[in-house]
Amino acid sequence: MGLVLEGVNRTVDGEVFLSDINLTFERGEFNVLLGLTEAGKTTLMRIMAGLEPPNSGRVIEDGTDVTAVPVRKRSVGMVYQQFINYPSLSVYDNIASPLKLAKLSKAEIDRRVRTEAERLGIDHLIDRLPSELSGGQQQRCAMARALVRDAKLVLLDEPLVNLDYKLREGLRSELRNLFADRDTVVVYATTEPEEALVLGGKTTVLHEGRVVQHGVTAECYRHPANTTVTQVFADPPMNLMPVRVDDGQIHAEGLFSAPLPAHMRDLAAGSYTLGIRPHHLYAQATDDRVALAGEVEVAEIAGSVTYVHIEINGRDWVVEERGVHQVHPGDAFSAHIDLARAYAFDGSDNLAAAPASERG
Repeated sequence: MGLVLEGVNRTVDGEVFLSDINLTFERGEFNVLLGLTEAGKTTLMRIMAGLEPPNSGRVIEDGTDVTAVPVRKRSVGMVYQQFINYPSLSVYDNIASPLKLAKLSKAEIDRRVRTEAERLGIDHLIDRLPSELSGGQQQRCAMARALVRDAKLVLLDEPLVNLDYKLREGLRSELRNLFADRDTVVVYATTEPEEALVLGGKTTVLHEGRVVQHGVTAECYRHPANTTVTQVFADPPMNLMPVRVDDGQIHAEGLFSAPLPAHMRDLAAGSYTLGIRPHHLYAQATDDRVALAGEVEVAEIAGSVTYVHIEINGRDWVVEERGVHQVHPGDAFSAHIDLARAYAFDGSDNLAAAPASERG
């Protein structure tokens, strides 16, 4: 049993926030909501929690319709982007606060608080005030308060976004373990594709208030349902261009013609959209790669990777190059496609062909 959303719609002042959402979240699974800013993630979570009602549709928890049940009468734990702790209370009392409201015994409260604090690595900080904690420690305190209740539903709305890189990486790697032995529905919202891949479980890709794909996280990444998913579930997004398939060849007008790769040989003749990930474009030429001539627009150096943005036939493409590369706007740049790594989407924008293997 778990949480089921049936035909959920949410409109505010004529603006559609959610449209016909049908989802099932099982207990014991880690569920990710992935979408760009204003995709509808927070609105969906608020409806799940009972903080606001849908205009139509139902929220069903363990077989019971809870659509009209307010949050205070539900078993819900929530963690937000901000470090929301009671400033005048110690870490211990912050974590204990929902248990005191539930009128548990002092012994049970003490047991749960110390257990949760230890699980989150803040047991040595329980006598401190939130102002005496680092950002990561404050967020751990907020998480402990949400988890200590053993709630049926735990919602995490971009909880790591305000932490620095190292803290974010550390907490992200711990999250799956925190819920491994809990019989709860966990839903984690993020805008970051990499975060979804690290967390694993199942992912729901939201775009403009609609579900565009739902399934096992790795499969959603490897087999994007349509080109919208390729833009949401990738950073940088997948490069796209119109092509035509005919007589065993793939043609990109004004750019190249090449034999169809093995995984595309069953495609019917017609128009398609070719997709290639930035890390499957290369500066180096080989006999099995197709060359594209472009002009550098900008280069972004991100640690040990350089993202070279180039214009090819009026379209913006991104090449991911390992290492630091010094290129300048206006420079000529040749990108080389390994068509064995390419995707094809048909005229209805559905995935028509995917490569046999794909690194994450």
